[in-house]
Amino acid sequence: MVLLLSATAGLANLANANPDNSTMPMITMPEEEVNYTITRVNGTLWAKIDGTYPLRILTEADGAPSCVPSELPMVYPTPPGTVNMRVKVDGTELAWDYWPQEDTHHTAIGDWSMIYCVIAPVSERFTLEVHYEHPLERVNGSYLFLYDLNISPYLSSWSPNSTAYFTIRFDTEVTDLRAYTTETDAVWNPINYTVTQDGGGEVVAIQMYSDYLKPLLGDLVVMFSDGEVPEFPVWIVPALFMVVALVAVLGYKKFVSGLKSKNQCVPSLK
Repeated sequence: MVLLLSATAGLANLANANPDNSTMPMITMPEEEVNYTITRVNGTLWAKIDGTYPLRILTEADGAPSCVPSELPMVYPTPPGTVNMRVKVDGTELAWDYWPQEDTHHTAIGDWSMIYCVIAPVSERFTLEVHYEHPLERVNGSYLFLYDLNISPYLSSWSPNSTAYFTIRFDTEVTDLRAYTTETDAVWNPINYTVTQDGGGEVVAIQMYSDYLKPLLGDLVVMFSDGEVPEFPVWIVPALFMVVALVAVLGYKKFVSGLKSKNQCVPSLK
């Protein structure tokens, strides 16, 4: 999950839904806001995501070679196990369907399936809202989710900057929190974040700034350990060793006593 999560990557894949790229509108998204809630559902950690994306179509009035279409097809990548998917445009919920399974969206943690819907009618300015929920993936004992930023289609010389604001609220105790951007599938770079306390839980804030003229950071990955699962105490290891050694000595002495009672030769204990 994402995390494990997908920005308006669906709009970025409009070329897949409409092969005539010459008619594709140029869309700008100067900012996006994504709220995560990490919670426990029947003993399993889940991410509940709410994304808000104010979008504007660049037209000739902006000096851009683009216009407002009558309808706008959209595909949107979804992490494995996604449920409760809802898509709204300016408060109106849209019907959606599953995109063909053979056409997936690649991420640094695997290939994701997608959903498909159509925005119609289309305004020059509109706000896209997406809600979905998915179980978190677990790798080498850590939980993680990925948010597929995929911001490049929204950057241009007419709109060169975009900032993604992430708020991650933990309803369960976590430890060893880390955040990365995915330069490539194999190269993950640490990214700074802030942590505050709110209502007894931790709230993590992350900002990702993208610039048309600079290399993009990639997607966001957040990893952590489950703080409610008791770890094996380190102090107990020497204690267990002492108990095992004591049992071995006592057992040996009992064995020796048995041999002496039978007048047998007893080996020395060194």
